[in-house]
Amino acid sequence: MKITRIETIPFAIPYRKALRFASGEVGTAEHVLVRVHTEDGITGTAEAPPRPFTYGETQASIIAVIDTVFAPQILGESALRREAIWARLTRTIGNPTAKAALDMALWDVIGQSLGVSVTELLGGFTDRMRVAHMVGFAPATEMVAEAEKLRAEYGITAFKVKVGRRPYRDDVEATRALREALGEDVELYIDGNRGWTAAESARALRELEDVGLTFAEELCPADDVLARRWLAEHSSIPLYADESATRPAEVTRELLAGAAHGVSVKTARTGFTQSQRIVHQCEGLGVDVVMGNQIDGQIGSLCSAAFGAAFQTTARRPAELSNFLDMTDDLLAEPLRIENGTVRVRPAVGLGIEIDDNKLKHYRQDT
Repeated sequence: MKITRIETIPFAIPYRKALRFASGEVGTAEHVLVRVHTEDGITGTAEAPPRPFTYGETQASIIAVIDTVFAPQILGESALRREAIWARLTRTIGNPTAKAALDMALWDVIGQSLGVSVTELLGGFTDRMRVAHMVGFAPATEMVAEAEKLRAEYGITAFKVKVGRRPYRDDVEATRALREALGEDVELYIDGNRGWTAAESARALRELEDVGLTFAEELCPADDVLARRWLAEHSSIPLYADESATRPAEVTRELLAGAAHGVSVKTARTGFTQSQRIVHQCEGLGVDVVMGNQIDGQIGSLCSAAFGAAFQTTARRPAELSNFLDMTDDLLAEPLRIENGTVRVRPAVGLGIEIDDNKLKHYRQDT
């Protein structure tokens, strides 16, 4: 089980349309395929999606930190020593998606070596996840058309609405239009990506009180400490922390400060090891969680589904697993499927990731 080699392969796959939101825009999935090889011939696989406007990482920086900093620290180590490996990775600050990809690839190795799925290793609560889809900035009519299409084709009945525009009334109009078009049976929640001030958030939430939102996510910046606390105290809609709660310590800070009522868990930035800690932390405090999305491709979405299905807490509500549908292609040999609004965990050992070598050859950026 000793780690003998680590691969970092940059690849780029265009989106059919860019996903636009308050903190940025993504038109091409410029990700990094991460592979961990062991002396037993097992290869663990994961995907690192850089988001420079959120974490400061780029495709090049992820490759550089794994190849020059992380790999030398863990080559020759047993893949079973996850805690020792994680301790070495965390000696380097930042670089969350690089660390997360390595961690998930290690869990894939362990699952394969034991002949069980990662979902079973983590807890094995269920074999499927309900799906929520993120709807990006666009005119209200286009946002409604996108949601109606996804409901009709894939049975998706939960939608995250990207907000944070100025004036905020554009977002209020779009959210209200989605509710009117989709009806009361569809779950809606909003995500501001830090785009509003607390005052703007409060006004928007008041205007949306009758829309029936499940919650509102990361409406204003984490640095607005007192303003976030004030907003949480005065909001009738639960507020969830996302970019402000990327590590267990940040989760503690946001919850105990009274700045959030729930937490978004993203395996793309906390892997399986740290995500598991965050879930247990939230369970202990009686706080709800949602499985978020880093605009992942199918590999990342598969990883998120595998983790979310492992725990009752994460399987309780729909997970953001569908934005790969906007990509023109992907690397998986067997595409991830959404049927009747759900994604099934693959009945395979490890994560069940099999890469199409021809597609990888076509989309990789280093040859």
